[in-house]
Amino acid sequence: MADIPRRAAHRTAKLASLPLGVAGRLAAGWGKRLTGQNPAEISADLSAKTAEQLFAVLGQLKGGAMKFGQALSVFEAAVPDEMAGPYREALTKLQSAAPPMPASSVHRVLDEQLGRAWRKRFAEFDDTPAAAASIGQVHRATWHDGREVAVKVQYPGADEALRSDLRQLMRFSRLFQSLAPGAEVKPLLAELQDRMVEELDYRTEADNQRAFARVFHGDDDVRVPAVVASAPKVVVTEWVTGKPYARIIADGDRAERDAAGRLLAEFHYSAPARVGLLHADPHPGNFMLLPDGKLGVIDFGAVSRLPDGLPATFGRMIRLALEDRPAELLDLLRAERFVQGDREIQAEDVLAYLAPFVDPARTPTFHFTRRWLQRQAERVGDLRSPDFRTGRSLNLPPDYLLIHRVTLGATGILCQLDAEVGARDIIARWQPGFSDRPRR
Repeated sequence: MADIPRRAAHRTAKLASLPLGVAGRLAAGWGKRLTGQNPAEISADLSAKTAEQLFAVLGQLKGGAMKFGQALSVFEAAVPDEMAGPYREALTKLQSAAPPMPASSVHRVLDEQLGRAWRKRFAEFDDTPAAAASIGQVHRATWHDGREVAVKVQYPGADEALRSDLRQLMRFSRLFQSLAPGAEVKPLLAELQDRMVEELDYRTEADNQRAFARVFHGDDDVRVPAVVASAPKVVVTEWVTGKPYARIIADGDRAERDAAGRLLAEFHYSAPARVGLLHADPHPGNFMLLPDGKLGVIDFGAVSRLPDGLPATFGRMIRLALEDRPAELLDLLRAERFVQGDREIQAEDVLAYLAPFVDPARTPTFHFTRRWLQRQAERVGDLRSPDFRTGRSLNLPPDYLLIHRVTLGATGILCQLDAEVGARDIIARWQPGFSDRPRR
């Protein structure tokens, strides 16, 4: 396949095939049940086939469809165990895999972005992509000065495809909701739409990465590769080699899991205070454990600009919940627009609703597990539960949406890692409003 499929009717038809395919398989499964086949085996077969279709369609379309799949993949830890296997495999594929564009297309983009003499800037350039990004693919190369570099090249037509995909995916949000219980899919899509223009210009991404690299240069725990060159649709950065978080999730030992979890949690909470930016694309494909034990971080296309660090409101909410002060917590939520209008809501119900979100700060060390995340998703997604009714009265102000989504995404990765992390000390050190303890 050359470029991203661009014709709206073609892309819409592919996206529309997702719910139609699911409906067809459900009908077939109902027929098999009538003939006495094992329901568990039928459900597993349906899940596997649906997951494979999801990967095939989103991966081929790239653009916004693949971008959404990558964002959704961090929630796989919340999918019930009986469905998790096939979805886990299909969704996590989207973090780093997609059909590649041919070398001729890559060369055409490099001609346009770096000039027709671009080959002179590289000692070597590998035409076979090393990885796929949501709206581009990454090639390994050697810069003219001998440095190993990563060259991210945007897919031709990515801008048009991204806008079209996100509009179409909004129509199918109910289907995706079933794959990620407890995740707010429509706001997730809306937030992706709001930031698509910024992510399409790789010069902005390069500026973001330069800011992170400058602050974390020489850091004991984090390595951000330096930017070597940038253009609107091409960015060249230093190459880093490490063990991807996806591999640690699959087969890492206890020490690797805990180290990976601690480093990710520290980076998530500390970056806004140190850089004034929050890395806002949390999926395992963007993180790796380097041979020297540092966290390697890549892909800075999506950031949230937080010049004053994380909002102190979040820290105060966690502190009030920990100290069992429901009336003050409800007053804070109303003052900060977290309660819809003049909805009547009980302070104790809010405390119960928010309590699991502060579980990681309740003990010196917290074990992030898939089962814990599944319970939270089940609780807030159960139509019959008090927590569901409470949730319908709460509101997430737009200026908090990205931070909320990134925190949920990072939590999802920690649960995939099955990591034990001293989260309370990290929160106390970096989250404003949680304590009066000064940050270093």
